[in-house]
Amino acid sequence: MSPLRLPGPPHRVKDPHQLIAESGADLEGHGLKRTMGLFQLVCFGVGAVVGTGIFVGLSDSVAKAGPAVVLSFVLAAITCIFTALSFAELGSAIPVSGSSYSFAYATLGERVAFLVGWCLLLEYGVSVSAVAVGWSQYVNELLSSLFGWQLPAALSAGPGDGGVINLPAVIVVMMAATLLVRGIRESAGATAAMAVLKITVLVMFCAIAFTAFEHGNLTPFAAHGASGITAGASLAFFSYIGFDAITTAGEEVKNPRRNIPVAIMICIGLVTVLYCAVALAAIGAIGPEAVSDKPAALSLIVNQVTDSTVGGGIIAFGAIVAIASVVLAVMYGQTRILMSMSRDGLIPRVFERVSPRTSTPVANTWIVATVFAVPAAFSSLDVVVQLTTIGTLATMVAVNIAVIVLRRRNPEVTGFFRIPLHPVGPVLGVGFCVYLMYGTGWRTWTQFAVFLAVGAVVYAGYGRSRSRLAGRSAD
Repeated sequence: MSPLRLPGPPHRVKDPHQLIAESGADLEGHGLKRTMGLFQLVCFGVGAVVGTGIFVGLSDSVAKAGPAVVLSFVLAAITCIFTALSFAELGSAIPVSGSSYSFAYATLGERVAFLVGWCLLLEYGVSVSAVAVGWSQYVNELLSSLFGWQLPAALSAGPGDGGVINLPAVIVVMMAATLLVRGIRESAGATAAMAVLKITVLVMFCAIAFTAFEHGNLTPFAAHGASGITAGASLAFFSYIGFDAITTAGEEVKNPRRNIPVAIMICIGLVTVLYCAVALAAIGAIGPEAVSDKPAALSLIVNQVTDSTVGGGIIAFGAIVAIASVVLAVMYGQTRILMSMSRDGLIPRVFERVSPRTSTPVANTWIVATVFAVPAAFSSLDVVVQLTTIGTLATMVAVNIAVIVLRRRNPEVTGFFRIPLHPVGPVLGVGFCVYLMYGTGWRTWTQFAVFLAVGAVVYAGYGRSRSRLAGRSAD
């Protein structure tokens, strides 16, 4: 009996075998190199995830959920776990640079794929700006600890935060771009070193904060109820954004069909344990009111517990390294997404060109750095967090649906990993994502609807007519 197949869609779908065959090189024959092993890939994932969300965003999540923010992190993690399983299966079966965009192109069609890529501009691109803003806060905290002075507000914050330009945010974006154009081996090595350092710093924070732990600081545990936990989870989800960047390294990883799913699972498990421990230690040490809405909260907690600025300075240094590694890893993911879209003709060809000397998309990287340095310089962290979250959740909904469609339409396309109890996992992944999207609020939904509408216009006006898949179909 032949396997069940879905009826052919009325829109353009790219065959998964064709996606894999076309990966690895631009039209001039210059390609990416497979240099990353499993350890480097796990560090790359941790590098993309652990940063502003926990070092800066924790205080915002605590303001919404109180001590129950630990449950907010767990709820966000459960959402990620179900979707991570879908990413693991698709990354193992279709190991290419396009990640969610390519998975959607192979299952849901070109129009949906373009909108997924459009949403990834939020996840990978706009989040770079948000992360860079958080980096600037800890730069000032470190300067204060070491020298007793800070950069003036005019040079360390955007207009919305009482400044003129956030110069440190621009600097960290340009530093990341400089390292990325040198080569993936150098970038992966730097990311691995920074990932190990920031895990060490967070473990050190927990060890210090737990010495001042008081159970009374955890009561009332859920003062804001279930709605507070959900709202906290929607914000906490920003702390997990980036794990899917592992799949963007599909063309530069050794043995990607095995290493991609393994790295995703290790990354999610490690990050969840770390986040819950940090949140519990922070609140237990000084109480939720003292954590809420505080910039550079972890440094402030260590300073208060130790009655010294030395420990806070170390935490600030770790945060600077941590957040810089997020900028590096997320910018890497953004350039690879754009590279895949360019190969398909949906955006200009300049984004797919690979340097024969460095085996990196040099022009692509500098364009991304320049474009996203602008909001980093002039915007506030709060402006983009919720919009980035809902855009990311939307792409995760598409990925969960893509797994179901791929299993039905192309059952022969398999990899090292397959989701157990399929399709229960992907369906639950969709449900949890939609639940967290609901928690972002109507204003964010309105902004997101406008963002998607603009993306649809861009596709109709540019991508649809220039698609290489459309050209081959016409032939």
